Amino acid sequence: MPNSLRDPVTRFSDRADDYAKYRPHYSPDVAHALKGACGLQPEHLIADVGCGPGLLAEIFLDNGNRVIGVEPNREMRLAGEQYLASHPGFSMIDGSAEATNLPDESVDFVVAGQAFHWFDPPKARVEFARILKSGGWTVLVWHDRDVESTPFLRAYEALVRQYASDYEQVSHKWVATYDALQHFFAPNEMKSIKQHNQQRVDFDGLRGRLLSSSYIPKSGERHDAMMKALPELFSRHAVDEHVTLEYDTKIYYGHLDK
Repeated sequence: MPNSLRDPVTRFSDRADDYAKYRPHYSPDVAHALKGACGLQPEHLIADVGCGPGLLAEIFLDNGNRVIGVEPNREMRLAGEQYLASHPGFSMIDGSAEATNLPDESVDFVVAGQAFHWFDPPKARVEFARILKSGGWTVLVWHDRDVESTPFLRAYEALVRQYASDYEQVSHKWVATYDALQHFFAPNEMKSIKQHNQQRVDFDGLRGRLLSSSYIPKSGERHDAMMKALPELFSRHAVDEHVTLEYDTKIYYGHLDK
């Protein structure tokens, strides 16, 4: 695969619209959980690193927080600015997990969603510790798609594996392991919360969800074969013209030493 397709900054450039429209949103329950776990308050300033189109930032904005999105991909920044245009507490800057371009000790929370598995963890850890105020929190949140609990989910996983280009190499299930995350927070304790989430979609929603993944081909023979197989998979499992994707929303949080 060309290096440009493996580059985490550029590989989502042609998927920003699908990502914003078709990825599962985060529940307000995430913010509610962090109120109890980390003392999250509306006055806290949050940096959402790898912000993308703003799906994680949205729940904090709805909580009353001011959020600075940090995103290296131009198309994703534009998608985020458009999606969150109605939120005056949101701003977006060009930056990365390893170089956010934020001042020292300037934010109360650093949060990151699905983008975390694209980060360079040792460098990101140093950067997060630099920009956090004393006693600030780092929170990592993402959805793990259930691949086994229903016949549809098993069939969908089989389709992804059949047609994906580098699924095993880039899926956060394999990259951001529990042990790796514990090491990221060490020597401090990492705590975790698990919630459940669902995404009920029609065929267009399933197609968009599939194409939002960077390991799925957008053109060529594999893409054409996949697009031919997807309607049959959908019709076989749909109930009332919809299928349901099940997710575990996993929240990892703790402090980082400077």
